[in-house]
Amino acid sequence: MAAAFSSDGEAALRRELPAAVAAAPRGDLDGFYEMGRAAAFVRDGGFRKVALQFPDELLADAVEVAAQMEAATEAEMYVLGDTTYGSCCVDEVAAEHVGAEAVLHYGPACLSPCIKLPVLHIFGQQPLDVGRCTEAFRELYPERQSHVVVLSDVVYAHAMGELEQQLCPEYPNIIFSRLVCGDPSGPTVPGEERKFGRQFYVEAAGGLQDYAMFYVGAEGLALTSFMLTWNCCPFSSFNPITGSSRRETLNVNRALMRRLYLVERARDARVVGILVGTLGVAGYLTLLQHLRELLCRAGKRSYTLAVGKPNPAKLANFLEVDIFVLVACAQNSLLDSSDFYRPVVTPYELELACNPAREWTGNYLTDFRDLLPGACAHVELPPAVPTVEAVPDVSLITGKMRATHLCDPLTSQLPPSTTLACRDQTRALTEISPAASFLESRSWQGLEQQLGQTPVSKAVQGRRGIAIAYEDEGCEQ
Repeated sequence: MAAAFSSDGEAALRRELPAAVAAAPRGDLDGFYEMGRAAAFVRDGGFRKVALQFPDELLADAVEVAAQMEAATEAEMYVLGDTTYGSCCVDEVAAEHVGAEAVLHYGPACLSPCIKLPVLHIFGQQPLDVGRCTEAFRELYPERQSHVVVLSDVVYAHAMGELEQQLCPEYPNIIFSRLVCGDPSGPTVPGEERKFGRQFYVEAAGGLQDYAMFYVGAEGLALTSFMLTWNCCPFSSFNPITGSSRRETLNVNRALMRRLYLVERARDARVVGILVGTLGVAGYLTLLQHLRELLCRAGKRSYTLAVGKPNPAKLANFLEVDIFVLVACAQNSLLDSSDFYRPVVTPYELELACNPAREWTGNYLTDFRDLLPGACAHVELPPAVPTVEAVPDVSLITGKMRATHLCDPLTSQLPPSTTLACRDQTRALTEISPAASFLESRSWQGLEQQLGQTPVSKAVQGRRGIAIAYEDEGCEQ
């Protein structure tokens, strides 16, 4: 943790991109970036300004791709050099800064639906040895009647059709998921699963719990989200980069125990910081309002913070916050906060902690849109309970008593007469903010310029050497 707080950013400046995935294969730029499909999207939409969003590992090709796209479409292309939040999400904020009318998103994507701009996803067609993948599947599932759902990283989606042709004649109960960009139209049908931009239909009578999952892709956040969400299913995977397959040995129950521990921390928290981790995923504003109401009803104080990409140094500035909740896409919401001064939870975990009507069912939710009103997993808040009727509870962490009840939001607020104060002699009124009051009580309130108050002094040469033995200190024998 100490290194995270004292880092000067030199590691980021010296970071080298891995050569294996740094750019598209030379000579196959058109195929890797699907230049024809992208140009047709721009021309058919009549877009004159288009933003090109690349992840770090593909930025080496950004200039050449932008030049070819401008020549093919006669539209202005703007390369987004840095993303506001995660690179898997479409950065509509940065695109609007240049007045872009559409976004071409390159590389891996979480496929979260966007709000404002038309988006075309170009995943980049990474190579997949279909023959080796087929052999790996046969080794993992020798029983031909096995019920298996095949999932893949988006960069290998182009090869799933060929893999399906190889396996379907041998495995009659195999199901291949399909990518869905944006919100699919129409209501869900029985047996249909729509999560993480994937769609598939389960035909077994026992539902999804009778199926195993086979994932084509490297280990990462996408696989972790899948395993936590479908934790009733055994997982196996094939890594196209190494050509190796395995049964996933990640102890999902242990991971769930860690997340449930964070739920207990959220129950004990008095002050909660709501981290805005996206400005483009549909429904994030509705969720922010929902979380504020939930925390207010639970008698907790909340602050909404927009800090960009969260890191330990940023969040350590808010010492008054007991725990943070991250509003982000399904992949980025599972933040490993072991190095953070305060833990970071997901909206679902906060709901488990603060909504008495929500019970743990064994199904873990990483997509915050499932919690919104009208969604499949939305649970209404129960009526407020008077303090005298609150059921006492014991914290599993501190061992102290706590009251588990929802208070009336009207009575939890300060009376209007105490929230206004005289600001100065002009009798102007100002509202007292709890955050501002806490800031005034802190001994250190941030850097202050104090222009004109500090006397100017001539620079002098300081001491030389290291702290244990400066040059002018001498050496004792």
